[in-house]
Amino acid sequence: MTFQRICLIVLDSVGIGELPDAEAFGDSGSHTLGHIAETVAGFSLPHLQQLGIGNIAPLKGIEPSELPDAAFGKMAEVSVGKDTMTGHWEIMGLRVQIPFNVFPNGFPKELIDRFEKETGRKVIGNKPASGTEILDELGQEQMNTGAWIVYTSADSVFQLAAHEDIIPLEELYRACEIARKLTLEEPYAVGRVIARPYNGQPGAFKRTPNRHDYAVKPPQPTVMNHLKDAGLDCIAVGKINDIYSGEGITEAKSTKSNLDGIQTTIDFLKKPFKGLLFTNLVDFDSLYGHRRDPEGYAKALEEFDEWLPQIMNEIGQDDLLILTADHGNDPVHAGTDHTREYVPLLIYSPRLKKGISIGIRETFADLGATIADNFGVQSTGNGSSFLGKL
Repeated sequence: MTFQRICLIVLDSVGIGELPDAEAFGDSGSHTLGHIAETVAGFSLPHLQQLGIGNIAPLKGIEPSELPDAAFGKMAEVSVGKDTMTGHWEIMGLRVQIPFNVFPNGFPKELIDRFEKETGRKVIGNKPASGTEILDELGQEQMNTGAWIVYTSADSVFQLAAHEDIIPLEELYRACEIARKLTLEEPYAVGRVIARPYNGQPGAFKRTPNRHDYAVKPPQPTVMNHLKDAGLDCIAVGKINDIYSGEGITEAKSTKSNLDGIQTTIDFLKKPFKGLLFTNLVDFDSLYGHRRDPEGYAKALEEFDEWLPQIMNEIGQDDLLILTADHGNDPVHAGTDHTREYVPLLIYSPRLKKGISIGIRETFADLGATIADNFGVQSTGNGSSFLGKL
């Protein structure tokens, strides 16, 4: 059984329980979905429940479906990181064996000096912090001085914040391109540079939707490259284009929110194409996971669940809908960063038999191998297709 179109939606950070190696990452006991279900009274995902989300792992208040409408399972990550880029790259068939560098004490003085010289502005901050905290601490100083706020996290990221009324977006983006050039290789080898513009007044600063990511290119071709080379469509929605640095992508549309991403996905599904539609919904991670806000996370999941029937309505006989995640971000876990977890896998088409379990997949790359198998293109050599199980 093969399909003309595959719609793959990554629910960013929606993990479904600790991986066996979670302790090595400081993530023992993490369970993003499970802890949201335990923490938030009345949490309900009826449409995901009918697809089989409660059949993957025990979730309080979300019973297993007797006959799920989707094939269901979960996937383990074998790459050495738990960041967005590593997770997405593994989904498309790459195994990241060398972690990107992290900077728990901030970036080296030599790098900051070069960045200041090339951009013509001073740097403040230069430490790990959450985006909201760093604005509370340094947002007003940034407005007063016109300096850059530079900060990082437990991920391999160089984040650059500036008030949109003080530094124009174009200048912020140029500075990010400079930072990208300076950090591409050792001794820095940073995974992503991220523009983090904000606005508002002291005490009420807010990040704007004009974020932009500058990732490194995947080190080898991904399944998407093989799809594009075969003349198939590979449509990127949300931050997918940034994560893969445009590699293997035939059309891209950035989005401002989960809802924008959902509606954009539906719009693409209403049009004819042959190949892959690949969407990332980032609000779960950026607005609620990192901020350790289980109530907000629950509301965002419920919003997605409400829209899910409208997505499914566009999935025809020759289409396949796949829902998964790229890592966890347990909003009741210690700290503010991602958690090393299994990710859910729900696979729906009107043509599929109901209630198929595809079990525990050994690597996210099984998903990429399945997509390659479906379209008859070269795989990356990582992962095993589960197309025959559907």
